[in-house]
Formats: sequence, structure tokens, C-alpha cells
Amino acid sequence: MTKQTDHSKGPGVYIPPPLFYVLTFLAAIFIQKKVPVSSTFFHTSAAKIIGIILIVASLFFLFTSLRQFFVTKNTVILIKPARSLQTTGIYAVSRNPMYVGLVILYLGITCFIGNWWNIILLPVLIIIIQEYIIKREENYLELAFGQQYKEYKNKTRRWL
Repeated sequence: MTKQTDHSKGPGVYIPPPLFYVLTFLAAIFIQKKVPVSSTFFHTSAAKIIGIILIVASLFFLFTSLRQFFVTKNTVILIKPARSLQTTGIYAVSRNPMYVGLVILYLGITCFIGNWWNIILLPVLIIIIQEYIIKREENYLELAFGQQYKEYKNKTRRWL
């Protein structure tokens, strides 16, 4: 992919990232109806406890990352330019805590819905998020913030 030169339009991601999670989730439900996989595990107390733990963890990632964006008056809309580079707080742990939070939420809800196809499709979802969204964001941030972003990228992992 070529690097974009127009910083004014952000990373150029025109499909809201949460939509990919929702569409993958719905695809898994559709596939389950056509090619059923036993969901016995998801009817256990262990699955519900795991689901609660995952949802609480996801809320931590999502709320702390979104709060930091709003406090710094940055945008979560990917067709707008970033006002600042986030490198502290939750962003010191992951360069993409919102996407990490959405993956964990996806898994937590899966524990309640009870569909192995959600788990089976998760690697596809992660590849789509990484290739279509994260790599575009990285290219944009490198152009917009230069050496500061390169240093941040070298010391902070993409996911966890």
C-alpha cells in the first residue's frame, strides 16, 4: 500500500471499525444456522464467568482509551486528522487499545451467545482489522508525527 500524503483526511478508513466486529458476529450466527457446531460449553457456569470477566476487561480498555481521546480532544473518527499522538496511559500498553477492547468484548459476548463460529472467525476479523484499519492508521501516524511515532511504535506493541 502506498503512503498517503494528505494529512487532512486522517488515515482514510471510511468504514467504522466496530462495524467489522458486528458483521463478523452476525456472519458467525448465520453460519451456525447453516453449519451448526455444538454449543454445550457455552451453557456452563464457567462460560458465563469467563464472559463476565472478558466484558469487564473490555470495558476497562474501551473506557480508558476513549476517555483519553476525549480528554485530549482527539477524534475517533478515522476520516479526520489526529490532533495529538496518544502514547501514555493505556496507550503505553497497546497502540490499539480500542481494538483490543472490541476483540475482548466480542469474545465476552460470544460466551453468552454460545457460538463457536465467533471463535473460528476471530482470526479473520483480526486480520481484517490489522490490514484494513491498523496499517492505514500506522502509515498516517508515521506521516503526521514522524520520528515521535516511530519511537512510540518501536517501544509499544500493536495489540498487547
